[in-house]
Amino acid sequence: MEFTIDRSKYDESNEDTSAYKAPPGITKEIVLQISKQKNEPEWMLQKRLAALELFAKTPLPKWGPNLDKLDLNKITFFVRPGAKEAKTWDEVPEAIRKTAERIGIPEAERLHLSGAGYQYDSDVVYHNLKKEWDEKGVIFENMDIAVKKYPELVKKYFMTSCVPINDHKFVMLHAAVWSGGTFIYVPQGVKVTVPLQAYFRMNAQSGGQFEHTLIIADKDSEVHYIEGCSAPRFEANALHAGCVELHVLEGAKIKYSSVENWSKNTYNLNTKRAVVSKNGTVAWVNGNMGSGCTMLYPCSILAGENAHADYLGIAFAGPGQNQDTGSKVIHASPNTTSNIRAKSISKGGGISSYRGYLRATNAAKNARTSVVCDALLIDDKSTSNTYPFMKIDNNQVEISHEASVGKIGEEEIFYLMSRGLSEEEALKMIVAGFIEPIVRQLPLEYAVELNKLIELEMENSVG
Repeated sequence: MEFTIDRSKYDESNEDTSAYKAPPGITKEIVLQISKQKNEPEWMLQKRLAALELFAKTPLPKWGPNLDKLDLNKITFFVRPGAKEAKTWDEVPEAIRKTAERIGIPEAERLHLSGAGYQYDSDVVYHNLKKEWDEKGVIFENMDIAVKKYPELVKKYFMTSCVPINDHKFVMLHAAVWSGGTFIYVPQGVKVTVPLQAYFRMNAQSGGQFEHTLIIADKDSEVHYIEGCSAPRFEANALHAGCVELHVLEGAKIKYSSVENWSKNTYNLNTKRAVVSKNGTVAWVNGNMGSGCTMLYPCSILAGENAHADYLGIAFAGPGQNQDTGSKVIHASPNTTSNIRAKSISKGGGISSYRGYLRATNAAKNARTSVVCDALLIDDKSTSNTYPFMKIDNNQVEISHEASVGKIGEEEIFYLMSRGLSEEEALKMIVAGFIEPIVRQLPLEYAVELNKLIELEMENSVG
């Protein structure tokens, strides 16, 4: 599918880049203000208002972690830091730049990756794409700008067939107040050989971040996208309810990697989904830690024949944390395949749960899937749960599911200590071996970051 893109029509002159912080709570007036400040087209405003109406009528989910302490009336749904988007790092305001550099940004620029974006609260404040990919027609853009710069493309794919606005309570909320995020379009046959990446920082107390990521890989194209997320520790609760939509067209491949390290006062209620066409492939690599409550289940809809999905995820739950993560796969066409491997670590009373959904429709003849869940308990205080669900509508499929829970025993620690390691070093080595399959799938700088984060969580997880 080819799109004609006119890059000359977009005019930034109407953009409001002044600092702004909405009052807590969600109202129609705040939604109107968000749309007005972004100078959005009418169709996007109407989508927001329709989602807000649905949100008001829909109760919170009753399953999964308890959300009773999440008071949406105390969340600030829109915070503009007062910085126009920069194309060079030196153009970013000094205070925002220092915050970013303290958490490892712009590592991408120093490592010469192909493109990088940085979102601070509700706005993208830095974006860059190397010239070689721009010349090949690759679009890597701030989502707010893409709405106006590429209206035909965005309107076709934004919260339509992949994640419709009526999907669930927090999708409705996201559709009403989304701000910032990433838009990527890779033209037919183009293979982006180095990762595109973005980093999202939620810095406001009692804040909410609702970035939207929309990636379209056209026929026979390839792209790897990496995102990192963080937030400082405040006493008040914060909310992250982003949305990721991946459209994998015929023969295309998208690899999506994410390392999420929100603070413990954050509710991480993200929605990620991919629609995969004939002979297409989607690969998810997820690292989840930090947040006090996570509900995250990347979903792959295998809509075309021979479509394939991979999921590889690690979740860490320490004291006061409930990591409810997993994967969903819907086999909707013949000869589709999927592999799901989920790992979790629980320490200091943390709760980790794998929640999986697997569906093979009547049309999914000869579908094959494998699900493996491995949980590691560091102590007697912690909990690991597995909630698999399978719905198989035809008998010409191969389905396997296995789950295991292991505990680090005294014998393993003693053996490593007898080889000269301290008890702490022995524990770190065992955990490093456990998470190695996930780390191996990440670029070096992200693999190092994930290992450091896990080690830090282990040190801080004293129940």
